[in-house]
Amino acid sequence: MTIEVENVSYTSEGKEILKDISWEISSDDIWLLSGPEGSGKTALISIIIGTLAPTSGRVRLLGDYKYDRVNAGVVFQEDRLFDKMSSAENVAIVRPETSPKVAAEELEKLMPSDLVSVPVSELSPVHRRITAIVRAVSVPSDILIMDEPFRGMDEDMTKKVFSYIKEVAGHKGIIIAQREQGPLPALRNLKLT
Repeated sequence: MTIEVENVSYTSEGKEILKDISWEISSDDIWLLSGPEGSGKTALISIIIGTLAPTSGRVRLLGDYKYDRVNAGVVFQEDRLFDKMSSAENVAIVRPETSPKVAAEELEKLMPSDLVSVPVSELSPVHRRITAIVRAVSVPSDILIMDEPFRGMDEDMTKKVFSYIKEVAGHKGIIIAQREQGPLPALRNLKLT
């Protein structure tokens, strides 16, 4: 499966956010989508997943693909978690065949076991991000798209979570949008300005 972004531009309220972006993401690719705040990273992600229409250009799915849009596990800039539910319940809800117990075991790879059963409203921002990441990788998908997934994490935690994402993703494409590379290893990089 390949996602082809073809000459995509996007204008909002008379301001050009993206101009003539072409990009190809295949299975097994890990991309860093970087650029300063306001450079269009979130807009491009929204166009790829189909929640925002480009002003011009298009996104195409190449190869033998069974869906009419990108089938992605997504971490949004805001966590989009169910605050009254635990981390384990938030992860289990995206896959009916996954029990909260199994979800808790996955979460415990990245956070203390005593935190997986408390409401996410009581968690630190970092543990909320970890919950959002584990939930995204639990979704049956062809690609993972993550907008500022490591926000608030120190270098060691970023590396640990990145290793977890790579391990669990298998042969899915991965897009990580953030301002700078930070402590991540060298990745293919689409820089927006």
